[in-house]
Amino acid sequence: MQWISRWLRTADVALVALSVVVGVGTALLAVAFRWLIRVFTLVFSGYADYAAHPGAAHPGLEWAGRFFVVLAPAVAGLAYGPIVRAFAPEARGHGVPEVMVAVAHHGGRIRPQVPAVKALASALCIGGGGSVGREGPIVQIGSAWGSTLGILARLNAPRLRVLVACGAAGGIAATFNAPLAGVFFAMELILGDFTAQVFGMVVLASVTSAAIGRAILGDDPFLMLPSFSLEHHWEYALVALLGLIAGLLGVLFSRVLYAIEDLCDAWWRWPEWARPAVGGLALGVLLLALPQLYGVGYPVLGKAVGGGYAVWFLLLLAAGKMVATSLTIGIGGSGGVFAPSLFLGAMLGAAFGEIAQVAGAHIAPVGAYAVIGMAAVFAGAARAPITAVVMLFELTGEYSVILPLMVAVALATGLSHRFSPDTIYTRKLSRRGVDLDRSEIIAVGDR
Repeated sequence: MQWISRWLRTADVALVALSVVVGVGTALLAVAFRWLIRVFTLVFSGYADYAAHPGAAHPGLEWAGRFFVVLAPAVAGLAYGPIVRAFAPEARGHGVPEVMVAVAHHGGRIRPQVPAVKALASALCIGGGGSVGREGPIVQIGSAWGSTLGILARLNAPRLRVLVACGAAGGIAATFNAPLAGVFFAMELILGDFTAQVFGMVVLASVTSAAIGRAILGDDPFLMLPSFSLEHHWEYALVALLGLIAGLLGVLFSRVLYAIEDLCDAWWRWPEWARPAVGGLALGVLLLALPQLYGVGYPVLGKAVGGGYAVWFLLLLAAGKMVATSLTIGIGGSGGVFAPSLFLGAMLGAAFGEIAQVAGAHIAPVGAYAVIGMAAVFAGAARAPITAVVMLFELTGEYSVILPLMVAVALATGLSHRFSPDTIYTRKLSRRGVDLDRSEIIAVGDR
């Protein structure tokens, strides 16, 4: 047995094998996580995705009408609040910062109970109406699985970090059917390292996870869009303007998120396990006013991309989503901020496109500007330009908007650097006094 242990710790082919195992496990965890979200959404709302039926009554609670949404987040919070507090407090929040600090400062070590607690808490939170995404949880779940496997194999810190990145990439790949985006998310945000050897391992895990995810969940793109492209070269000026506005919105989202979290911290004086339940009532009131914000909100995002809302309602949804996501995180909820940033970008881009069309310009469809806005807001919030461009290309399957995407993302990223020293992920760590210095992340071959 000693030679097996030594082989796992030193042989490069062993790391290749472990990367594939991480990809397989993460794909299965991602499928299970999505199933949990669907089950809890059905339980709490009566629909597989309540955002597709905003304002409808719960089929099992017709007497309550649409007012059931006031209690749904509170009941869900009462379920996941004690679980998170008792077993894994790090499962609270959006997950990615915890993985980043584990890689930078803890040698990639993540406690083994995190995947189960994070999956259950996030599924309850989203199913109960929490206006957050599923990418942060699955990144933390996949990373924790990679970390646990590496700890069992007694890997050194550099190799352990690689498996953590493999888990993050696999989670994104399986959840969004986006293997390339999974790779760049892990390299750009989690590791900050693009060495060839590490890149190869992460690619293996991402491809494996995506292949299994497609076999189980299907091979359809995230958004089904018609073909479109910019009608005139002068539209690049509009794209540039949208990129600048989206960059500012990304920074604003980050600041609002933590400002509302600070308000929740200052207001709360009771046991932490009860905070999601009590705060869930406030979230429920907001959902009563804007039921389109229930859960992740992909149906609403898709309708906005298709030009299905008026400009004023798009802007209202953007403002409401910013508050709803911030409130969900602030009360102790568990979920990601990537999907909300896409939601904000879609609302902004669709409103921008509709205003331009009303002004009389013969321009590309609203959907083109909505997709560009999605990438640019994420880039402004997370400052991960490569991930933003690749992610939106894979999520939509639409190549014709790649060039304008690159223009908008570059400007949004640059403006974000100008107005904020932190990203939406690193701000959580800097507020704790954590310096996310990745200089100690050495090559895999260093033992």
